[in-house]
Amino acid sequence: MITASAPRRGSLFRTIRIAILLIILVLVGGSAWLTKVRTTSWAQPLRVAIFPIAADDRKQTHAYIAQLNADTFAPIAMFMAREARRYGLTLTTPVEVYLAPQIYQPPPPPPFGGNPIQVILWSLQIRFWAWVHADFNRPPPHVRMFVLYYDPVTSQRIAHSLGLQKGLIGVVNAYSASYQTAENNVVIAHELLHTVGATDKYDPDSNEPLFPEGYAEPERTPLLPQHYAEIMAGRFPSTKDDEALMPGLLDEVMIGAKTAREINWVRDAKPQ
Repeated sequence: MITASAPRRGSLFRTIRIAILLIILVLVGGSAWLTKVRTTSWAQPLRVAIFPIAADDRKQTHAYIAQLNADTFAPIAMFMAREARRYGLTLTTPVEVYLAPQIYQPPPPPPFGGNPIQVILWSLQIRFWAWVHADFNRPPPHVRMFVLYYDPVTSQRIAHSLGLQKGLIGVVNAYSASYQTAENNVVIAHELLHTVGATDKYDPDSNEPLFPEGYAEPERTPLLPQHYAEIMAGRFPSTKDDEALMPGLLDEVMIGAKTAREINWVRDAKPQ
């Protein structure tokens, strides 16, 4: 009797464990789906909180962070409003940007070049870290952008930034110099759009914008030079005489048709 019942008990416990895991997966998946629907319905403004972080201990970096204010990031909201009008979005203010308190502990570094398991573990770590450190409830943000500032004198090259749709988190590497503020905002806007579903529109090997989705005006004649850069391509397409350069400010950037579809602005994205 004992020998016969033990396997049944083991099978029952295993079935219960599997059922619990399936319930957890359904709940997590459902929560992620609801979050995606809420943040891309554009029925109300997307609230974005920007948390500055000193990535080094340079005096220049601390001084730069100390002078940040809401006006520093206002061009991001203005850019989103301008592009929303082009696509006929009824919401006149699609994004509201708030300056959150400075954070003094850096987030866990992403595993650039890591395997999928490492990426998943890091995604869980960054979400837990954000839950612990990103206290900003006035008003509660939908998206949290963590901007790590570096002194350009000592950090002439910084790592790539990233944006996560799962968790609605962005980690941006930026420079703590006034002449870099406008370009920093371009990078922040790019990663912000990642959090709501936009994908990159450039060749990862050459950084060259992909045609046609990586061109702001793919139907332009002549095609080159392009007068604007597609925000998710990150650069102007190169010509025979010029290399692919990053835009210096958001006035030089547009949201292309494919990006507009990805963020659910329109089903058949045709800008006005």
